[in-house]
Amino acid sequence: MRWNRFHWKSVLCSISNNIHYKGIILATRIPKNTPLAASRGATAEPPRVGDTLAALRQTRALSLDELSRKAGVSKSMLSQIERAQANPTVAVVWRLANALGVPLADLLDSAPTVQAPAIGFLSAHATPALRSPDGLCDLRILGPIELAGQFEWYTLSVGAGGALESSAHEDGTREHLTVQSGALEVHCADEVQRLKAGETARYCADRPHAIRNLGKTAATAWLVVVHPA
Repeated sequence: MRWNRFHWKSVLCSISNNIHYKGIILATRIPKNTPLAASRGATAEPPRVGDTLAALRQTRALSLDELSRKAGVSKSMLSQIERAQANPTVAVVWRLANALGVPLADLLDSAPTVQAPAIGFLSAHATPALRSPDGLCDLRILGPIELAGQFEWYTLSVGAGGALESSAHEDGTREHLTVQSGALEVHCADEVQRLKAGETARYCADRPHAIRNLGKTAATAWLVVVHPA
């Protein structure tokens, strides 16, 4: 199986002004002079989208239930975002922007800044997850939106016979894969490295690469993607 052009894995591959993961656009790269870009320097406070989301939803006369169905985001998660009780990941914002028919930046640029709690919390059911078309690969996005395109981390599950194939990401990108259970193979350039539980592979992701499960049982792993500064 190949995911061409969720990479929140091609893995967060930057093409033009878009951030892709395995070929699915997850976020639009924000120019350096926008509030989001500025927040990466002077402050670590991520943009809050609750008020903007509520205004856009009400303008379109959508109920929480209707937006939940259109975006594939739970009603409880939407309510938490609008009440500034949850800060969505890039995949969730991407789904909401598509459901509302607006650029992703529209949900971010005008969002008011609210002091972040000392401890952020995201329930298991609210963690964004993507599944490959053949159902053999599941990727749960653990990283926050403000680190997208810089540093991302995921939990990966690959069923027997499954493969997560990626085209080359931006120059200097590296991936770090640690197997939790089962066994996986990493293919990069002309090299192949087999991993069992507890073992880690570190490899260049700025060339075509793949993660394969050639075994008879499912395998799980942690995947970390580090983009060049």
